[in-house]
Amino acid sequence: MKLRAWQQACVENALRLYRSQKHFMCLATPGAGKTVMAAELAARLIKLNKVDFVLCFSPSSEVNESIQRTFTHRLHKRFDGLIGAIGSVYTYQFMPSLTPEFWMLLKTHKVLVIMDEVHHLKGTDPSNANAWGEEVLLNIQENAAYTLALSGTPWRSDKAPIVLSKFTEPDNTIHCDFIYGLQQAVKDNICRNPNIVLIDNDKIQIKNDEITDAFSSVSALLEHSPLSYHALITHPEIIRYILKQGISKLSEIRLSNSQAGGLVVAASITHAKFILHMLTTELNQSACIVTSKLKQPTQIIASFRHSQIQWIVSVGMISEGTDIPRLQVCCHLSLIKTEMHYRQVLGRILRVNSNKKQQAWLFTLAEKTLSAFAYRIQQDLPDAAVVIEQNASQELSINLETQEATPSLHPEHNQPSIDLHLLNESTQFPQQKLTDIEEENHYNLSLIGGFKEQIVKMFDVHLANN
Repeated sequence: MKLRAWQQACVENALRLYRSQKHFMCLATPGAGKTVMAAELAARLIKLNKVDFVLCFSPSSEVNESIQRTFTHRLHKRFDGLIGAIGSVYTYQFMPSLTPEFWMLLKTHKVLVIMDEVHHLKGTDPSNANAWGEEVLLNIQENAAYTLALSGTPWRSDKAPIVLSKFTEPDNTIHCDFIYGLQQAVKDNICRNPNIVLIDNDKIQIKNDEITDAFSSVSALLEHSPLSYHALITHPEIIRYILKQGISKLSEIRLSNSQAGGLVVAASITHAKFILHMLTTELNQSACIVTSKLKQPTQIIASFRHSQIQWIVSVGMISEGTDIPRLQVCCHLSLIKTEMHYRQVLGRILRVNSNKKQQAWLFTLAEKTLSAFAYRIQQDLPDAAVVIEQNASQELSINLETQEATPSLHPEHNQPSIDLHLLNESTQFPQQKLTDIEEENHYNLSLIGGFKEQIVKMFDVHLANN
């Protein structure tokens, strides 16, 4: 297994520091290859007779499968936890179910414990820890031979401390033993150059009780009116506009890379189903959906990974750690507005593959918090970053009244039938009331200005030189 330069440097740094400490934390930007680095470090420790077994923990079963494949390949042994295996991988959710007999393994053998996306583990002691963090503090902290903490985003959205982390003074920031950031990853051609499109509207009117208020931007609307962000991202015309921008960019990329795909991150399962319906029946796109309510979601993701389907719609199943290198376009319509989630979503489209067209495009509304995240990412890539304001010619007049907000999706309306897994026309689209889309649409809203797009282009010089 050939290592990238950063992976080799990180492994060597960990082996050196393990001589004097047992905990090591690596921050590497999403898509850089943390799992491969971890497998190599485990192999080196086993070869040095420093480790007997390896235990991995991650936030999802999808990530678990990726870890199991990588470790089995590198260690040349089974990684399924059965007799004769060199180790196993579990989700954090499964941690509280592990018995005292299981944890005894760490006391009787030399075990390397790897915690992927460690920001899920909160606490410095059991009194302030979450359930998963408490398991680490009670069963791993003192008993593991070594620990390896991995993250693409070394902070929690609630600002709570991460387990086994060291903090620097006086700003109390997390100390990482090794850092490989987005700027270096783009420069090394390990991650794609990200472009974030902030979609705005410069003439918005809202009418309530015969009073009309005007707003010059989405941020102003949300800050000074009762209308919520949820009402905007669930409105069909706004969904349609954002999807069309994503479709246009994906179509352009697929001219030179027919395998390129797109991701839509939805706010809820009902919202995701509505987006799937719009993509396939109105916008003539091939698409599939994956949610926590579907059977075997990991198989759906695996099928999409190796298919030519244009879009996959998800609520939270494709976020941190999910490896689909052909994803190059993302439409962000999620309700979650934390920087950790935002960067993890962006990371899904940054992983390079063998194709020549290595662009990555994220489309989102220019909401104040999301815009701030975009410009903070721009600060991570300071070389020749450019912000371009592009005014669209399209003008829309939208009524957000409840009874008109969302078209009916009842099967009897002769809508084309949709399979919620991989687009099979034998399955009907389910009947639903779409209450979570309708519930906040109580105002008359007109978007009478042209949509305005701020395109935050990162590291433009790098693309020009290659």
